[in-house]
Amino acid sequence: MSGIWGALLELGDKLAAHILLSAAAIALGIAVALPLAIWASRSPPVARATLGFASLVQTIPALALLALFFPILLSLRAVFGEGLPTLGFLPALLALSLYALLPILRNAVTAQANLDPGVIEAADGVGMTFWQRLRLVEAPLSAPYIMAGIRTAAVWTIGAATLSTTIGQPSLGDPIFAGLQTQNWVLVLAGCIASAGLALIADALLGTIERGLAKRQRALTFGGLGAVALGILAALIFHFGGNDDDRIVIGAKGFSEQYILARLIGQRLEAAGYTVDYRDGLGSAVAHRAVSSGAIDVLVDYTGTIWTNQMKRADNPDRDTMLAEIVEWETRTSGTHVLGRLGFENAYGIAMTRAKAAAGRFETIADLAARGQNMTIGGDPEFFERPEWIAVRDTYGLRFAARRNFSPTFMYNALQSGEADAIGAYTSDGRIEADDLVFLKDPQGAFPNYDAIVLIAPETGKDEGLVEALKPLIGSIGVEAMRAANLSVDREENKLSFDEAARRLAEGAGK
Repeated sequence: MSGIWGALLELGDKLAAHILLSAAAIALGIAVALPLAIWASRSPPVARATLGFASLVQTIPALALLALFFPILLSLRAVFGEGLPTLGFLPALLALSLYALLPILRNAVTAQANLDPGVIEAADGVGMTFWQRLRLVEAPLSAPYIMAGIRTAAVWTIGAATLSTTIGQPSLGDPIFAGLQTQNWVLVLAGCIASAGLALIADALLGTIERGLAKRQRALTFGGLGAVALGILAALIFHFGGNDDDRIVIGAKGFSEQYILARLIGQRLEAAGYTVDYRDGLGSAVAHRAVSSGAIDVLVDYTGTIWTNQMKRADNPDRDTMLAEIVEWETRTSGTHVLGRLGFENAYGIAMTRAKAAAGRFETIADLAARGQNMTIGGDPEFFERPEWIAVRDTYGLRFAARRNFSPTFMYNALQSGEADAIGAYTSDGRIEADDLVFLKDPQGAFPNYDAIVLIAPETGKDEGLVEALKPLIGSIGVEAMRAANLSVDREENKLSFDEAARRLAEGAGK
């Protein structure tokens, strides 16, 4: 239990950010839903349209809705200027507000539709204006039902807000995603307990307000409102009390190596006097667009990923030629600064257990194409949509009985349990050696090289002090050192934190 308590006590900043995001989303949902409900109560076509739209939004998975706002805002940035944020709070706020809309709107419309016609006639009979009737009659009668919808929206929103980690917004999803990646169940449990506890507290406080409105007891109503306001105020003070607008934001994709390298960069910048923050769990496309647009300041990316996913190139030149063309393309298209290679490659490859590969005489990807039609292949959530997979599949004519997506951690577990016969694995992953896996040879060279490189946002790259602080990392990290660091957070009995693994990696590199 001490581990859980320790993890919970370290969640203060994430909890504060989660409270502020959820409260803002619910408030925006209320601000949109209530005027729509008033309009809809007086127009059946409007009621059908608004409820239909809100119901449609609910059919979209919350994770997809969050991710969709990043490219939307990126497109709007060309119209409204560079000041429009595309990552973090704003896209999360907009997506979660839409998600909160349905229960508030439905309850408000239902409450308005079921008001006693006699009461409305009486209000009209005494000469009340529209606004007087709304304020003095309709609102008090509808308020308990509307509060019930707000309670539902609050619980949904607080739960869905954990997914905002994927678009760079700090939240209680941070420990959950990090814990799932490293199978650190203490972190996962801490994030879940904090999120569930916050939802229960919010529901209880909003329930107090609902009872106060229903019973016309002002003490309950204002007591609940006061407690909610105090909670939001405390989160504001905690979140912004020590906030530094000049902090350097370091991005990381959603696997262990990225978390470690982000902390390694952060530690060097902190030693040089910078204040840093992290945006973890980003998808490949989101991460690259974030650094090129300045939404984050620093990112470790991979040459093969940029070559195929961003530049849409299908050829496969040698690594020096590829890097030179990437540098030219980044400079020309966005001004993103490519600092250089870290010194290791984390390539995609098709991996199998050594025992299964030996039993089936699988040595190359061509062997898998010839005899793997009844097998199951696994990959991370984006692997089968990446151009690299399509190129490998088409080059060798790969066909399988089934394809399955796993988180990177569970992808390796799937090989051991037999849920997958082969996976799209990472060559710098420490679990390759620990699980006795082998990579099938790629004689056609269908996979490109994946040298790890440091990218710096266009404006940030003009900071000579920052660039000088990071230059010693270039060429300093070998693949064996990276594998050991990855394994130390993924599999070792006494798991290291990402910060500890980064410090050890720096010590091994002499930095």
